[in-house]
Amino acid sequence: MYNELEVFRIPSARTGAGDPARTLQLLWRDPAAIPRHGPRQGLTIDQVVAAATALADAEGLDAVTMRRVSGNLGVVPMTLYTYVPGKAELLDLMLDAAYQRMRRTDTAGQPWRQRVTAVAAENRALLEAHPWAAAISTIRPPLGPGLMAKYEHELSAFDGLGLDDIQMDAALTHLLTFVQAWARAAADTQATRRDTAMDDEQWWAASEPLLRKVLDPAAYPLAVRVGTAAGTAHRAAYNPHHSYEFGLELILGGLAALLGGPPPPLARKRRQATGGPPWIVAGGLGSVSSGAERRARESGESGVAPGKHRGPRRRSPLGDRAA
Repeated sequence: MYNELEVFRIPSARTGAGDPARTLQLLWRDPAAIPRHGPRQGLTIDQVVAAATALADAEGLDAVTMRRVSGNLGVVPMTLYTYVPGKAELLDLMLDAAYQRMRRTDTAGQPWRQRVTAVAAENRALLEAHPWAAAISTIRPPLGPGLMAKYEHELSAFDGLGLDDIQMDAALTHLLTFVQAWARAAADTQATRRDTAMDDEQWWAASEPLLRKVLDPAAYPLAVRVGTAAGTAHRAAYNPHHSYEFGLELILGGLAALLGGPPPPLARKRRQATGGPPWIVAGGLGSVSSGAERRARESGESGVAPGKHRGPRRRSPLGDRAA
């Protein structure tokens, strides 16, 4: 009998942590993975995976426990072990099922930039629909039909460009790692606003009194100048939309350079703030709302405390399919 206090959480946010042989059997729905003894099964593996995925979508990966999943299915927790041997295998099944349901755009015959952009967009949509997937490390990916179909489809965006096989895999890995890092940062931005019950402007306003006392803009002229420009444009220390568009253009430009073609021009889409958040200005942090104050800020007489963001780095033997 299981311990009533045990919550059976997924032990780690990484794939490939379970028994390899059993996991592959379950991923490919090998009949050998279905028990031939004991009571007749009233559920299917697909139903268990769907219930776990719905729970993760609604409440996050930490909410996925055998107790919660079994409760949503109307069975006792130990019943789930008839279908999956453990939490690690369940996570692999969840992610591969998400891969199988991904939209795969037919970009045959289109220019390579459009093909690569479509791959990025497809993975962005996946991670926006399933934010928990962005937090999973796939250094040892789930080698199921979902992953293999995804990998095959995404490699086609780089096929025929003159890259060798190693370069194709590396280019795809770099693209997907970028999208995953972006998705994590975007999710963190939303979570921060939700958990603190305030937006960025409110947070800066709350920080203003202390910052006025400790910050000397003359001591950090470059940070003040650049931070002011970025903060004014984004009305925040970090703008997920700009980060995605700018980062994707950098990747396309780098790939173009590798292929020997001209890189795409970087977008210069800057939103003019008509009344910005309280960024650092000369003499301290203050709310900039008037045109005169904004012009003073843009002329270099004011600055912003820059927000720092660092995305995670990771590498997968199969191009790191988590994104």
